[in-house]
Amino acid sequence: MKRLIVVLVSMLVLSSCGDNAEETLIVTGKVKGLKKGMLYLQHVPDSVLVTVDSLAINGDGNFTFRSKLESPEIYYLYLKKKDNNDINDRITFFAEPGTITINTDWNTFDTTAKISGSKSHEKLEEYRMTMSGINKKNIEIMMKASQPENQLSQVSIDSLENISNRNLQRGYAFAINFALNNKNSFVAPYIALKEIPDANVKYLDSIYSVLSPEVANSKYGEELALLLKKK
Repeated sequence: MKRLIVVLVSMLVLSSCGDNAEETLIVTGKVKGLKKGMLYLQHVPDSVLVTVDSLAINGDGNFTFRSKLESPEIYYLYLKKKDNNDINDRITFFAEPGTITINTDWNTFDTTAKISGSKSHEKLEEYRMTMSGINKKNIEIMMKASQPENQLSQVSIDSLENISNRNLQRGYAFAINFALNNKNSFVAPYIALKEIPDANVKYLDSIYSVLSPEVANSKYGEELALLLKKK
């Protein structure tokens, strides 16, 4: 009887050392219209893009990747096509433990992608939606100033530069406030690191100081702490 108990306990210990469902990333979905090609699951663990897994598509475009995930972070789904054009071949998404579904079309791979199953990605998309409007406004201002047919006076050019600077400051303010208001999201330190790393250190420190313990100990939380030490 004692030997049986020992065996059962050993089996439980070994089982607990296996895959932890909470740390497993599953990326699944379909690339509509893709009959043949190569799909790659990628990320940047340090500073170099690394392929986590790859899959040859030969049929209906369905795919599934399964990988261990140490911390929520940005991942990429890359489609290798023989069209000498890498512009629309990579989908960016915020990976987190669980199942993330990506459905898209082969010829508009990154622009028509529908991503679900990641709360972090939903939060990132919320941020990007507002920022795209701010960035679009800045582009419109720069285009107006650069068109020769406008023949703007120096006063008008200075005025446009002031408007552009205010719009840029608006973008920084939005990014900072978004991160501060989403301290429990893994997106918060990511925004600080990738969107506004050159912001005043007091604002970056304010973001880091309000992060929840789980987020502060995440990949981007730790990278933000390192950035603050260097400033």
